[in-house]
Amino acid sequence: MRAVIIPETGDSKVLRLSDNTPKPAAGPTEVLVKLEYAGVNFIDVYQRTGLYKLELPVIAGREGAGRIEEIGSDVPAEYDLHVGDAVAVFAQGAYAEYIAVAASGVMKLPPNVPVKDGAALMLQGLTAWTMVKDAHEVKPGEQILIQAAAGGTGGLLVQMAKHLGATVIGTVSSEEKAAVAFGHGADYVINYTQSNVLEEVMKITNGAGCHAVLSGIGKATFADDLACTRRKGTFVTYGNSSGAVEGFRPLELSKKNVKLVRPTLGNYITEREEFVTRSQEMLDLVSRGILKVAYGKEYDMNSIGRAQDDLAGKQTTGKLIVKIQ
Repeated sequence: MRAVIIPETGDSKVLRLSDNTPKPAAGPTEVLVKLEYAGVNFIDVYQRTGLYKLELPVIAGREGAGRIEEIGSDVPAEYDLHVGDAVAVFAQGAYAEYIAVAASGVMKLPPNVPVKDGAALMLQGLTAWTMVKDAHEVKPGEQILIQAAAGGTGGLLVQMAKHLGATVIGTVSSEEKAAVAFGHGADYVINYTQSNVLEEVMKITNGAGCHAVLSGIGKATFADDLACTRRKGTFVTYGNSSGAVEGFRPLELSKKNVKLVRPTLGNYITEREEFVTRSQEMLDLVSRGILKVAYGKEYDMNSIGRAQDDLAGKQTTGKLIVKIQ
């Protein structure tokens, strides 16, 4: 099968498209999925550069969607998985024509949710939903700051926080992206290339700061993100797009009794019941038209390196997607 391999760490040029990678088979507790789409995420960049350690070589990609081609003999009947079902997967190796994945981590898509949306939502969508439900449970009336509000994860966070009744403040880097963030439902949008985010947030919140700050930026905005968080609020730092945070002193949290959370999706959906609950909640929002995927660029398997460079270079809005076949 065709697959994109990370043979060694480095820039996007190290990625290699292989035409003769062995096609996997489903183990007893696995399903074999013929992938149609895969999502592009910052974790792909972190793995390729070595920020997140992997045993190499490895097939790249962490989220995808397609149709079940084979089901292992020991997959529980209560999972209700069948050959031909449209499913989304959260597993290593999504930049490939086929993936064998544990059935416990397969999300069956409702009939009215396209396969493409499944690939776009499996990692980013569940990441966003667990952030507003588990990392900080957003409540009506709260003021929430969302960094990179025009991006794939940021755009979903804006929609979700608005649905849960919050007043949303988003940050962007251009007027074009401001329009996108307003389109997602943001109440206020701050262009950080023209205004000071901390000063604007304090004006909007009458000096109190936000009940929660949700930021995937990392190093560049960490100090201001913390300063934007109000007394007894929650600062959720979930990414490293500007670099990893280093040298933080926990004593800083005591100034306002801020809760600092650094979540990963896998630890919120480790148990099958957790995975099913959060997946079904999110898919229900999609089915009802409350949550919409805003797509950016679409790439093919030959241009995944360019897709990662576009994402890391802040050249995009919305969800970046790869058409596998």
